[in-house]
Order: sequence, then C-alpha cells, then structure tokens
Amino acid sequence: MDKIRYEFDQRPAEGATMNVADDILWLRMPLPFSLNHINLWLIRDTSSWVIVDTGVDTRHSRKVWQQTFRDAMGGDPASHVVATHLHPDHVGCAGWLADHFDIDLWMSRDEYLLCRVLTADTGKPAPEEGVRFYRAAGFSTSQLSAYQDTFGMFGRFVHPLPEAYQRMSDGDSIRFGDCRWEVIVGRGHSPEHACLYDPQRNILIAGDQLLPTISPNVSVWPTEPLANPLGDWFSSLDTLKERLPADVLVLPAHGKPFRGAHHRLGQLAREHEDRLDQLLDICQDPQRVSDMFSSIYRSKIDDSNRIMATGEAVAHLNYLCDIGSMTAETDDEHVTWYRRS
Repeated sequence: MDKIRYEFDQRPAEGATMNVADDILWLRMPLPFSLNHINLWLIRDTSSWVIVDTGVDTRHSRKVWQQTFRDAMGGDPASHVVATHLHPDHVGCAGWLADHFDIDLWMSRDEYLLCRVLTADTGKPAPEEGVRFYRAAGFSTSQLSAYQDTFGMFGRFVHPLPEAYQRMSDGDSIRFGDCRWEVIVGRGHSPEHACLYDPQRNILIAGDQLLPTISPNVSVWPTEPLANPLGDWFSSLDTLKERLPADVLVLPAHGKPFRGAHHRLGQLAREHEDRLDQLLDICQDPQRVSDMFSSIYRSKIDDSNRIMATGEAVAHLNYLCDIGSMTAETDDEHVTWYRRS
C-alpha cells in the first residue's frame, strides 16, 4: 500500500464514541491544548472493558468519562487500564480510572517509572541542571525565567499513579476478551512506548508512535542532555515496518484511523532526514540552538513552544554529533556552539 487511506469518512463528536471494529470503540476526548483532542480506545473484555489511554486529568475529562461509563460502556465496569506511554494526554486519568474501578494499570517499566519521577517534580523549583541546559541552547535571561516559571507543569494534568502496576514488555502477548494483543515497543518520542497489535484482525493501537498527519515530537531533555532519541526513533520506524503488514489498520492517538503504515513510516523518516540536512547547511559557521529556530521551524517560536522546539533541535544535533557530522563546543559563558564537521 503506497499511500495513506482513511478507514472512515466520519469521526466521533467531542466526547462521543463510534465503533471501529468488533468490540473496539473509538472515544474522542477533548484536550485543553492547541492539539485539541486525543483518541482513546475501549476494548470489550467479556462483561467489562479495557481502557487504552485516558486523556488529561481535568474536570471536563472526568465528566466525559462519567458519561462514557453510562452510555458507551453500558454501565459495565472496566477490567484494566492501559497507558501506551507517559505523556499527560495518555496517562493523565489513568490513576483516577484505576481508583474508580479498583483495577490494575498496564504500562511499560520505563514509562511508569519516569512518569512517577516527573509527577514528583510538580511544584518544585526548576533545577540548576535545567537552567544550565537551556542557557547552553542560547536562552536569554527572560527566556530562562519563563522556563523556571513553568517548570513542574507535568503533574498538574496527571492523577497520581497507583503504587503498583502490570508491566508490558516488547513481544508480550496479552489477552483482552477473545483477542490476543502483541506489545510492540517504540522509542524516541518517549522511552518505551507500547503499541498494541492484534495480528488476527490486523489492527494496531499506535498511540503517538504512528500518526497520519503530524510528526511526534522527538526531544532531548535536561535530565539526559547528551541523549540520542532520534537514533532510537529511526530504529523504531524500521522495527514497525518489519513487524507490521503494509495494510494494517492503524488506530492513532491523533487524527483518523488509516491504512498505509509503511508509506507513513517512510514519510516520518524523511521529515527528520530533511531536518538533519537543514542543520548541516545552517551550521557551516558556528550556531547556537536558538539561532536555528527561524530556519528549521515554520511556526513562530515563543514562550509557549520554545522548550519543545529546543528539545527537538537538540535531538537532531546530538544525532549529527554522534555520527560525526557535527561538532559542539561550549564557550566561557557556558553556551554551546554547533558547527558542521
């Protein structure tokens, strides 16, 4: 299959559901961000439901869930809640749902543990390591202040997770209802992102690992400043292409269900390859990360998106440094300058 083909002409209204396959419901949950929705999935499990991804923990999300309990779920309980990865729009209500139904939470280990760490940062002052990381990227004093003012926002959208969880690992086979789902782990967008693949029906619950129209953010963060998540991302794209049929039905976290996974995986790889080429052209002379924004991003970079723009740029620069195409030097003011090798 050489192009993307959407499976359905329509999509659910905000807060509503629709069937995408036997025993699988698509719930469109609103988000209070510029990306204004997330797709959640309800899998029928005998006389109960398995919830895959959860939305952020807000009053509105809980209201939508309460309505879903009554209507789409028919008053039946949930038996498990699954979070594909740690980002708040996926895991935000997981702890609340686990408490509400007294059920277990399924996550991969790296996602669960890092989520616990990040939620523990809520309300704390920004660490010196973070200030140092963004100063090295060329942030001004006011931009550093904006980072410090917004540090610790992660946990404000995430209900506390259960103190125990069920671990999902790559290659695991999990039975929900009459079907077995294979866990396929992807990396780069998050540390150990778990996709669920039903080979019998050729359906993939993809989370953020494979989206039809937008490219998932691949970033470096102050906790691991020399990380190479883009290398992990490229490897994961190859893994998905090897393990999935070209005509798999992809149920993504954002956008509409589609077929054409191999084509889309190629597009995602090329987008990042083009960004790498851009950076090599820009860095003929030494450049700070902040100097590169106007050349590599079409949208305006301001306090609302500067952190993510920095993380994505550094991910590409670290990749180039790791393969020897770029060098990085830090000056006396602790600012890092990048230059093509």
